[in-house]
Amino acid sequence: MAFEKIFEELEIRKKKTLAQGGPQKIQRQHDKGRLTARERIDKLLDPGTFMELGAFCTSDMPGMEDKTPADSLICGYGYVNGRRVAVIVNDFTVLASTNALVNLKKMLLFKAQVREYGIPLIWLGEAGGARMPDVQGAEKIMSGGAGSDMHWAEYTNFRECPFVMAAMGECYGVADFEACTADFVVQVKGSAICVSGPRALEKAIGQTYTAEEMGGWEVHAKLTGMNDQVAEDEEDCFRIIKKYLDYMPANNQELPPKRPVPDGSDERVEQILKIFPDNRKRGYDMRRIIGCIVDGGEYLELKPDFGKMLITCLARINGEVVGFIASNPLFNAGATDTDALNKQTSFQCLCDSFNIPLIFLVDSPGHLTGKDAELKKVGAKVVNNLQCLFQITVPRIVMIIRKGYGQALINMCALGSGCDFMVAWPTAEIGFMDPEIGADVVFGNLLAEEREKLIEQLRADTTAYAAAKGYGVQDVIHPLDTRDYLVNVLSIIRDSKDKGIGKHRLANWPTKF
Repeated sequence: MAFEKIFEELEIRKKKTLAQGGPQKIQRQHDKGRLTARERIDKLLDPGTFMELGAFCTSDMPGMEDKTPADSLICGYGYVNGRRVAVIVNDFTVLASTNALVNLKKMLLFKAQVREYGIPLIWLGEAGGARMPDVQGAEKIMSGGAGSDMHWAEYTNFRECPFVMAAMGECYGVADFEACTADFVVQVKGSAICVSGPRALEKAIGQTYTAEEMGGWEVHAKLTGMNDQVAEDEEDCFRIIKKYLDYMPANNQELPPKRPVPDGSDERVEQILKIFPDNRKRGYDMRRIIGCIVDGGEYLELKPDFGKMLITCLARINGEVVGFIASNPLFNAGATDTDALNKQTSFQCLCDSFNIPLIFLVDSPGHLTGKDAELKKVGAKVVNNLQCLFQITVPRIVMIIRKGYGQALINMCALGSGCDFMVAWPTAEIGFMDPEIGADVVFGNLLAEEREKLIEQLRADTTAYAAAKGYGVQDVIHPLDTRDYLVNVLSIIRDSKDKGIGKHRLANWPTKF
C-alpha cells in the first residue's frame, strides 16, 4: 500500500495523544479519586459525538514534544442530550495542565470560534497555572506584541452563548480566571479555585494556607459567591451541568427550550396556603412557594448558600423557562444584605442575556444597614443593582406577596423600575417603612395600647387595594391563582412582537464582585 507508512505514523501519533501523560500519571489521577480529561469528556458528552481540534499540538519548547500531548489542553465539539456543545478540558496528567504559548493559542482561537458560531461552551477545569520556564522572559511573555488583543477571548464574556465552568480539581491561573468570566460555575467538593496555588504563594509571600482554605467549595459557596452549585463528585457535576444547559438557549438569538409540562403541575398550587403563614411575623421558606408554582415543583437554584435571604433560580412554567428573584423571609426576615444584592445583579445579567423572563416575588422589609453594611459599600451595591435593573430588556413580572417596604420595593422592581406586569396578593403590605418601626420613629415611645392603635392606622394605608386604586399594582389576585396568572402573562409575552427576546444590554456586565 503506497501510503502505509504515512498512515501508520498517523495512528502512532494518535495513540500517543490519547495516552495523555502516561500510565503512571493516569493512575495518580485515579488515586486522587478523579477522572482523566478524556474520561470526563466521555462521561459528559453523548457517546461517540466528540470531535477534537488541536490533538497534535505540543509545547514549542525544544525537547518537550513527546512530553506534552495536546499540550495539556483538549478542545472540541460534541453533543449533550442531543444538543451541540463545545468543550475545553484541562489534562492534569500532562504537566499539571499548566498553560504556555501553544495551549493558550489553541484555547483563545477555539473560544473565539465557539463565540462566532453561537454554541454553548463547557470548560472542565483542573490546572496548575502558568508553565515555567515556557512563559518566563520578556520575549516569551510579550509574544502577543504591542497592540495585540490576543487575551480578549480569555478575559471577556459577552454572554452571546452560555459558558459553563466546572472546577474538577485545583484551578489556578487561567482556570481561575475562566471561572470568573463564566455564566455558571460548578465546583466539585475537594477542588479549589484560586489565582495562585499554595506552593507559589508560600515562596512569594511566605503564606502557608491550604488550597481548601483559600478557594475550597465552602469558601466560594458561602463567602465569595464564586460558585453557583456544589457537586458531591464528578458524576454529580455532570448531572448539574446538563440540568443547567437544559434551561439555556444555544445562544442569545434563540429562546430557551420549551419542555412538556409534567402531570400534576397545576394542582401543586393548592398547597400554597398550607405553607404561607397567617401571622405576618412568622417566617417561611419561599422555596416551597416556588415549588408550588413551577412545573413539576422543579427548579435549579443558583448560589443557594450565598446571600440566603434572596433566592435566584431557574424553572419552567407551562413549559417556558423563567428566572425567579425571590425574597426568603426564613433568613433575616427577607432583608437583603450586600451579598444578596450582588447575587441578584449577577442573576439579572444572566437572564437578560439569554432571553429568560424574570419573576420577582417580594416579601422584604428593606435592606440590611448599619456599620458592617456600610463597610461593605451597601449604598454602592444598591445603586449598582439598580443600574443593572434599569437596563434589563426581558419581561419583568412582579408579585408582592407580603412585605414590600422602602428601597427594597425599588430594587425588587416593584416601584418605578420598569416592570411589565405587577400584581399583589391580598396579604401584601406596601409602604415606606414597616408600620411597627414607623410608629416608633414618628411618635416616639408610647404606651402599648396607644402604640398598637397608631400601628393599625399606619397599616391601614399599606394594603394591596390602596396600591391598586391608582394603578400602582395592576391587579390583586388570590394566591391560588398565581400559577394561572403567570401562565397567561407568559403566553402574552410569547405572542408579542419580539417573542420575549431581549436587547442584551447586560451581556458584558461584570458579575463577579
